Amino acid sequence: MLSTIERRHEIVLLTEKQGNVSVKQLADTFNISTVSIRNDLNELNKLGLIVRSRGGAVTSNRLTKELSIKEKHKTNHKIKKKLGQVVAQLINDGDAIILDSGTTTEEVAINLLAKKELTVMTNGLNIANELSRSDSCDVFITGGRLRRKSMSFYGAQADEKLKYYNFSKVILGVDGIDIDRGISTHYEPEATFNRAMCESAQTIIVVTDSTKFGKRSLHSIVKLESIDILVTDSNIPKIFVDELERLNVELHIVEVE
Repeated sequence: MLSTIERRHEIVLLTEKQGNVSVKQLADTFNISTVSIRNDLNELNKLGLIVRSRGGAVTSNRLTKELSIKEKHKTNHKIKKKLGQVVAQLINDGDAIILDSGTTTEEVAINLLAKKELTVMTNGLNIANELSRSDSCDVFITGGRLRRKSMSFYGAQADEKLKYYNFSKVILGVDGIDIDRGISTHYEPEATFNRAMCESAQTIIVVTDSTKFGKRSLHSIVKLESIDILVTDSNIPKIFVDELERLNVELHIVEVE
């Protein structure tokens, strides 16, 4: 039997797939009472992950859809290249960093190849592949189970490993950024691992294109106030600029055409 968290995750995915769901349908699908389903829908509605409707729920336009890494490569590629260049400028020769999986962080990795004496740990197979081209970069893989959709490793083995390392910087890509809920991602084990990454580093750097602002994925990582540096493009909504400045988050904004 699914736990409450697992069931609610499945409800969000089913709602996104179908566009709408009914209380009766969900109760039958998960073999639980309609009272429990209504409680689930009310909680998910509060989080902005679905929109409550009469007798059920519909999709929320604030909930991001998870793309495969192949699909992500085609999305905002020019902007991601610029973001990768800016983030690489924040990394010094000799730094020990942890670099998240993803296509934006892959652009960061490409721009790190000219750095000297770097130590990089990553949970991204694509990231390790790029960094393997550098003779002056010491590369570590977190280990764990490979999730092919994101080409990232996750699991208890990866989480445990981070307890024994101290990094100067962590560089995170995200699937959603919300003022109330902070940064988020689609897959719960990856969110758990991202939090462990943040705990192991002195400085948290988030890099994302502006399309992720005002959106939520299912699993929160950290609140906005936990971020030290955020790198994005000039289409970032002003409400986020104001909030990040209020929280003393260092902003680096790349101009786009």
